[in-house]
Amino acid sequence: MFAYIVRRLLYAIPILVGVNLLTFLLFFVVNSPDDMAVSQLGEKYVTPAAIQAWKEKNGYDKPLFVNAQAAGAATLTDTIFFTKSVRLFAFDFGRSESGRDITTDVSTRMWPSLAVALPTFAVGIWVNICVALMVVMFHATRLDRWAVFGFVALMSISYLFYIIGGQYLVAKSWKLVPISGFHGGAQAWKFLLLPVLVGVVAGIGSGARWYRTLFLEEANQDYVRTARAKGASEISILFGHILPNALIPILTGVVVLIPSLFMGSLLIESFFGIPGLGSYMLDAIRSQDFAIVRSMVFIGSILYIVGLILTDISYTWADPRIRLN
Repeated sequence: MFAYIVRRLLYAIPILVGVNLLTFLLFFVVNSPDDMAVSQLGEKYVTPAAIQAWKEKNGYDKPLFVNAQAAGAATLTDTIFFTKSVRLFAFDFGRSESGRDITTDVSTRMWPSLAVALPTFAVGIWVNICVALMVVMFHATRLDRWAVFGFVALMSISYLFYIIGGQYLVAKSWKLVPISGFHGGAQAWKFLLLPVLVGVVAGIGSGARWYRTLFLEEANQDYVRTARAKGASEISILFGHILPNALIPILTGVVVLIPSLFMGSLLIESFFGIPGLGSYMLDAIRSQDFAIVRSMVFIGSILYIVGLILTDISYTWADPRIRLN
């Protein structure tokens, strides 16, 4: 197992390097440091001197890849690529364009994101699987047909409708929870209840429909027909045969969602005023703070690779036929 994990980690290194290089090219070749300076200073009052001063202040006045004027190792280290991209591998995110320490911001904001994402993730999976199993139990009946219609209808509704509708109904009309905001400590549940509820309800349509498809595919297998022929009950077939054999595709979809747990939801955090990583990145995009966006893209790619590795490892637990070669 240890050798397998090490091998998977080694495979992930070139992927991460490629993502980092591609991100750098998008930020500094397609969008030059001069363009970044203009976007930060404003086109109306910008001057060549102001652009140069901004570039020197933020370290964008150096060559992109090779500094021909430097000597020795500084030829490669005294460049924008090394200072802005290579240092990310040491988790040195530097400072934002406004001067804030990005590492401190990320370590502070990840907890509100997790406070919303973890219960939404766990409760959502449990609800979707339970609903899908119930629909599969009544397959080819009127309940099944109406359930599929309901899933498609829920999928067709905009995510904003769930957010605004939940805020109006639960917070404004019923006055059960605050409309927005966040507070740590014992009172945090009041601010987290509505975002979690909205996240779970908004995901039922796509989630339950997908699980229903997985379970129906397993329900048509020969081993299920054999179990029915032996007189096994539908409950035992669902939980003893169908659900365990559908774990691999379930794990594929579940483990890959790990990055979203840390990165947060842009819409949920923005509309509910939760100071998490999702709203942090959205604010950075609005203010065109490229240092924050680069760092968040790098963190997201690392988490995605970790999710893929965990998926591969979880396969061996879910299916003993899979061997770590």
